[in-house]
Amino acid sequence: MRTDRNVAAAATAIIGQRVLPGAEKEYAAWQEDLNAAAAYYPGFLGAETSAPTPLQPDWVVVYRFDSVAHLQTWINSATRQTYLDVGAKYFDGPATQQVVSSGTQALDPLVTVVVTHRVHPDHVDDFLEWQHHMVEEESKFEGFRGTELFRPIEGLQEEWTTLYRYDSAEHLDAWLTSPQRQRVLAEGEKFNDFRLRTIDNSFGSWFAFEGDGKEAPPPPSETKTSLAVWVGLYPTVVLLTLALFPAHLPIWIGLLVGNLLSSFIMSFVTMPFYVNPLLGRWLRPPPDEAAVRTNVRGLALVVALMAFWAAVFYLVTVRFWTLP
Repeated sequence: MRTDRNVAAAATAIIGQRVLPGAEKEYAAWQEDLNAAAAYYPGFLGAETSAPTPLQPDWVVVYRFDSVAHLQTWINSATRQTYLDVGAKYFDGPATQQVVSSGTQALDPLVTVVVTHRVHPDHVDDFLEWQHHMVEEESKFEGFRGTELFRPIEGLQEEWTTLYRYDSAEHLDAWLTSPQRQRVLAEGEKFNDFRLRTIDNSFGSWFAFEGDGKEAPPPPSETKTSLAVWVGLYPTVVLLTLALFPAHLPIWIGLLVGNLLSSFIMSFVTMPFYVNPLLGRWLRPPPDEAAVRTNVRGLALVVALMAFWAAVFYLVTVRFWTLP
């Protein structure tokens, strides 16, 4: 569910909320009403709600406003608090909230990482020096696009928030798993109480995963996402073609309708309930698992799935039902 009035935002809030089992439908309707209420506040640019997948338990809501002041007005408003009081019966624990503001670059959803730190006021200078060292090291890695550091916002967020970007998932993973990063983290031991989240929307919510630890795994590579989409797209398109065939639609109408339906089916059925559960371990492998072993198993599963569907559709369209 998404509402937008502009393409850019000076202040963005990312809110995660777990919902009690069985209350999802009521929560979704409540959240939609809450987003509609936000649209009446000054500076509102857009709101987006992403439902959880089998591997991501949180509902994620993103609010965009044209300034920190306007975002803060909404976040702290009596209207929102009234809605939260009503919606509390749907919540499974407290929400998480991250705010970024006055960014000079647009977020790159594929490889943008958000890191939040709680820093004692007496340690701010040490933290800034440590952050400078971190940037020096990560900028030496291939694909580095830049870093932005956001100070706490009084009355809205107590944490320091850092955004950093790489041009591909592979390059990001190289930095996250590097001994250089581990060394810098060890040097800033008193700042190691942090939360790391990778913003991954290159295929919308098709590859929405959330780590259980304080560091979420990086997004899958473009090669993996392409193969995973192929695994889901082939059976979806063939089944839709077979379903629409009796209507004898002209090809331009058939493709128009088929593409629309396949987009919805891929987003709400195929990817979250078929592809991600089967290929999730390959798309987002555990950090302690050997990459070669994971990739071999994942590719073997991809081949097996595609061979299965090819055999099924061969039997259906050639042996049991021959299309004219």
